[in-house]
Amino acid sequence: MKYGVVNPLHVKKSKELDDNSPTKNDVKDARVIAQLVKDGRYAVPSLPQGVYAELREAMKIREHLSTDLCVVQARVHNWLDWYFPEFLTVFKDWECVSALQMLSLQLLPHELVSVPDETLLKHLREVAKRGLGQGRIRNLKAAASRSVGIKQGSELAKLELHLLLTQYEFLHSKLEELEAKLDELLLQIPHVQQVLANKGIGRDTVAGFLAEVGDIGQYRHPKQITKLAGLNLKTNSSGTHTGQTRITKRGRKPLRALLIRVMMPLVAKNAAFRALHEYYTKRSINPLKKMQSLIALCNKFIRILFGILKKGHEFKEEKMMQDIPRNEELTQAA
Repeated sequence: MKYGVVNPLHVKKSKELDDNSPTKNDVKDARVIAQLVKDGRYAVPSLPQGVYAELREAMKIREHLSTDLCVVQARVHNWLDWYFPEFLTVFKDWECVSALQMLSLQLLPHELVSVPDETLLKHLREVAKRGLGQGRIRNLKAAASRSVGIKQGSELAKLELHLLLTQYEFLHSKLEELEAKLDELLLQIPHVQQVLANKGIGRDTVAGFLAEVGDIGQYRHPKQITKLAGLNLKTNSSGTHTGQTRITKRGRKPLRALLIRVMMPLVAKNAAFRALHEYYTKRSINPLKKMQSLIALCNKFIRILFGILKKGHEFKEEKMMQDIPRNEELTQAA
């Protein structure tokens, strides 16, 4: 059986062609959809297969786990603000091993001050052999003695902390398992290691890109991926009037968000992308705004990934920098 998908926006735009009325109902929608299908104005969905389907599912799970972990982290911070706000003056980060070990005791400040120093030190030394001594314990007990944290509801407060730390450890362990699975999946895709060898391109970038795009072999040209990401340009013009040029923002929103999110550290860490960004924003003719430059670089990044993943081309920063017109002019002048 063959399936087709009609764009809801096409239904909305074409529903007034027959009766010149903005009326909307189920009968009219069915008739409009049937007419669009009859005219061939539908798309056949391309679902990822094999390793790419597994990769998309893995990235979806990773996003859910990361969201849940952020919620738990915020709740632990909230717990510390309520019951032991001075804790972070002793431990800069409550997620470090020694801080988590201390929190696992589930002691409120007024209970902590009565525990012998040797007991606390022995407990901490179970996870951190170095860097912790009597000085850290004394600072912690001093902070606990002057704590302004509330003492009401202490029993259930300790239960809440126990539940939060249990959730935190569970989510962390599942994320580690998922990351190992992502590594296994990426090893099955040709030329991925060539992409990862480039500075500023990490595993999450490649995994997210392939999860959204699927098999790169099904595309004939990188412009198809640009359109899939909604980064292709549109303009409104009539007669002598020419409107602003913008991106369409059609296609897969997660792919577009991923590319723009990745481009910022790539510009910071990769010399070739940084040089091209400076050229786009500082050239004398038609300089681009920063965001416009990042979008142009996203399209460049798509072409690079397409060339490496589909054709096995090698990416060289020096070659990319030589293609910048300003660099060519400087070379000729020298």
